[in-house]
Amino acid sequence: MSDFRLKVFQSVAKNLSFTKASQELFVSQPAITRHIQELETCYQTRLFDRQGGRISLTDAGRLLLQHSDKILDDYKQLEYEMHLLHDEYIGELKLGASTTIAQYVLPPLLAKFIAGYPKVNLSLLNGNSREIEMALQEHRIDLGLVEGILRLPNLKYTTFLEDELVAVVDARHKFCTADEILPEMLPDIPLVLRERGSGTLDVFERALSQHNLKLSSMQVLMYLGSTESIKLFLEHTNCMGIVSIRSVRQELMTGRLRVVDIKGMPMQRQFNFVQLQGQAGGLSQAFMRFAGHHSKDL
Repeated sequence: MSDFRLKVFQSVAKNLSFTKASQELFVSQPAITRHIQELETCYQTRLFDRQGGRISLTDAGRLLLQHSDKILDDYKQLEYEMHLLHDEYIGELKLGASTTIAQYVLPPLLAKFIAGYPKVNLSLLNGNSREIEMALQEHRIDLGLVEGILRLPNLKYTTFLEDELVAVVDARHKFCTADEILPEMLPDIPLVLRERGSGTLDVFERALSQHNLKLSSMQVLMYLGSTESIKLFLEHTNCMGIVSIRSVRQELMTGRLRVVDIKGMPMQRQFNFVQLQGQAGGLSQAFMRFAGHHSKDL
């Protein structure tokens, strides 16, 4: 059985869609169907239940998925180690990064990595921190980069960079003219925040709790799925946003946004690599070493 046929099955099983698997693997949908049919013939059992336009895994499909995840990980490690004998870095590395990291930290690092390791097939999945952790557990990515404070026990977290959240307002609007406010003033201020599952919101909630404040007591006008959306929202609304300082450097330099200090309420956080427990070596470790070496430039 070829590793590609297992990749086809894995993609269909993860997406529960022949169409999405076709798009993900850049293979025609008839070819995807043929590979699944050949697997079902090989094992003389159905791997998927088909009901109308939907599919679901059978017991045999769930068993094959469990083993295919491990087999494909082993294939990837084998390819990496065999080429490493000749001092070559060759293989596939699937990264996943939370939104802030993907937008404001990774692009220059990825460009340098591709230049240094041209034979590595690199891809990036973008989502919030919880989505990236889920993708890692489902073996859809090899290495994640997430923000926030929550930790899952079956995952290993390694600090990558330090970051800070700040409260910002549009400098052109006559809103919150003070340069500093007290934490207890926050419930009276309209806010725009990142969505549930984002590391940014996790950190803000923790900072509130340290002052006996709850998110439910805040005037949240909107929860938005990206920092760019929050910045654009601020341009048209008299409210305050909570974002990474890295995401507003340009706007602060040009005077479009202004930081409002919340006295005695620091919002420090870490950007972390996240891996499955027990996962070691391979291109993931090579990328982590490379990122650590270049972290001062980010």
